[in-house]
Amino acid sequence: MPANVPDLITGRPVASAMPSGWLGGSFKEIVFMGLFPVIFGAAQFGPGAASRRRPARAAFSLVCALFLGAAGGAWPIPGISPAFARGPDSLADLADAVSDAVVNISATQTMDDKHASNSPQLEPGTPFDDLFEEFFRRHQQNGKDQPDQRPRERKSNSLGSGFVIDPSGIIITNNHVITDANEVTVIFTDGQKLKAKIVGTDEKVDVAVLRVKPDKPLKAVKFGDSEKMRVGDWVVAVGNPFGLGGTVTAGIISARHRNIDSGPYDNYFQTDAAINKGNSGGPLFNMAGEVIGINTAILSPSGGSIGIGFATPAATVLPVIDQLEKFGETRRGWLGVRIQNVDDTIAESLNLGQLRGALVAGTDDKGPAKAAGLKTGDVIVKFDGTDIKESRDLPKIVASEPVGKEVEITVVRQGKQITKTIKLGRLEENEKQIALATKQGDAGKNATASPVEKALGMEFSGLTDDLRQKFAIKNSVASGVVVTDVDPDSSAAEKHVEPGDVIVEINQEPVKEPADISKKIEALKSGGKKSALLLVANGQGEVRFVALGLP
Repeated sequence: MPANVPDLITGRPVASAMPSGWLGGSFKEIVFMGLFPVIFGAAQFGPGAASRRRPARAAFSLVCALFLGAAGGAWPIPGISPAFARGPDSLADLADAVSDAVVNISATQTMDDKHASNSPQLEPGTPFDDLFEEFFRRHQQNGKDQPDQRPRERKSNSLGSGFVIDPSGIIITNNHVITDANEVTVIFTDGQKLKAKIVGTDEKVDVAVLRVKPDKPLKAVKFGDSEKMRVGDWVVAVGNPFGLGGTVTAGIISARHRNIDSGPYDNYFQTDAAINKGNSGGPLFNMAGEVIGINTAILSPSGGSIGIGFATPAATVLPVIDQLEKFGETRRGWLGVRIQNVDDTIAESLNLGQLRGALVAGTDDKGPAKAAGLKTGDVIVKFDGTDIKESRDLPKIVASEPVGKEVEITVVRQGKQITKTIKLGRLEENEKQIALATKQGDAGKNATASPVEKALGMEFSGLTDDLRQKFAIKNSVASGVVVTDVDPDSSAAEKHVEPGDVIVEINQEPVKEPADISKKIEALKSGGKKSALLLVANGQGEVRFVALGLP
């Protein structure tokens, strides 16, 4: 998958790429499927193109209609009425009702020429590619003989969308639409322009709250219950694609709970409603005219819509918007654990019985979880009465809870369920402490040399000063044995264990020297175990569990 997807709709590049194998196929397969509308004339341009393709389109539509009509009569789908099958007759009333509450957002940045790139960073496929390329080529040629010119300030504009949620002037958009902006202007459907104040922003769910001071109450829209949306429900996107304000497109919810690796709380709606650059921050409506999502990102090879867009559900952003309005910042609950998914091998190693929960790979020394007695190797299966089906459920639920709230957490430890009561801390305070600690650096630590041990397709050695320096292992990794080599054909390599990783525990028992590895593996085999559960730390001190089959 190319690194430039998913694209942010404003055209700003996104560093993260789609997970490998996402959507069940390669990117080439997705592009190949897009060839069909080209064959039938959908990509024709130029004067008269529309009229030239109508006969072919009409003939093709007629053939399809005849075929589908015959098939429909022979094979009716139980429980689906014809009215639902064909979709809404018109969206005109809905569009009229909500369009005045949807606004264009213009964000202006001021920078020196020396800090700015020589030409704007446009995604391929934008209508103005050739125009801008030629303009900046000439501009560079005209100025190349004037090296002594002083840096001049230059303004850079980005366009996005937003929507009014309070008649007094509260407006919602994406954080990435107004990031680093010196000035934000809100443009309404009647042409009115108002300067906006940034009330608060949140990068993690990509939302920003703005305030304007209107002369009269503004038209506003309400949030709906995004949890009730089902795959196949009709939705309408309204926004400002490519600066074309008031654009209305329609589609369906294609999928729910999409994770596109854009942040810790990914939980997107996927929709085929056309979303393009400039739609960022705009609303996604249900058929009642309620906002059930904020359009945020697209998957695209060209920067234009191919029918795969992503919107952040209302249920995700509403608690954040409330905090930003009240405090101007987020105040998220914090548990103080590092977690990972539970796979089949890990479930078997921990006597879990079934795939569920979030595996605790580590606890923060000063966090609420450790203070309450949670341990590495615990599997959190319930949080405050809510079942945890997979690890990514937990951060979203914890973050939505108020700081200081006491919650009951159920964990599975060595096959038994245990319930703990924990008082939540504040995530933002912990992040500040981590940033401060990172700046302070690490000091050296002595360790004695030890012999090399081989097992499970790896070679191990003691945690010495030389190996710390060679593999850049931080002092926060206090004990364990260092992986010095990995057989590329081993299951350890398959599960991304690398030289420089440190084995801290095997089946929740500490490993202090290389000889412990073989002893513990033999003990597991004697006990009838089929796999070993390794707690592995990387050089930065980040830990995870890796389950490896026993020979």
